[in-house]
Amino acid sequence: MKNVMLKIQGLQTSIDGEENEIELITEGKLYQKGNAMYLVYEESELSGMEGCTTTVKVIQDQISMKRFGKAKSEIIFEKGKPYNTNYHTPYGMFDMEVLTKDMTYSLTDEYKGELFIEYFVNLEGIAESTNQLRIKIM
Repeated sequence: MKNVMLKIQGLQTSIDGEENEIELITEGKLYQKGNAMYLVYEESELSGMEGCTTTVKVIQDQISMKRFGKAKSEIIFEKGKPYNTNYHTPYGMFDMEVLTKDMTYSLTDEYKGELFIEYFVNLEGIAESTNQLRIKIM
């Protein structure tokens, strides 16, 4: 397991064009198990997920993200494939559909790299948005 610095950038654009952007620099852990790479980090107040731990797993053409803590969710990103899941929050559970538009990742032998995911979210018909997530491993 290697300690790494992560720069996490998120951009959420609602269907009416309103943008919400966050940027967070945090410590995380990176490790490999079999043919999968894992990133683990603590969320902060800035991300709106304070009290949660996020684990990102990268394996071939799939990236999954699990959150534990105050909010619980698991999302599997596969380009062009919809994914249905439950999003557990302190306010209740919501049905969520995610459609991955694009995703890329790279990692050097020095454990530097980047993950990028662009995806569409429909949260039980209450909220719809296009999202971009970029995680830089520094």
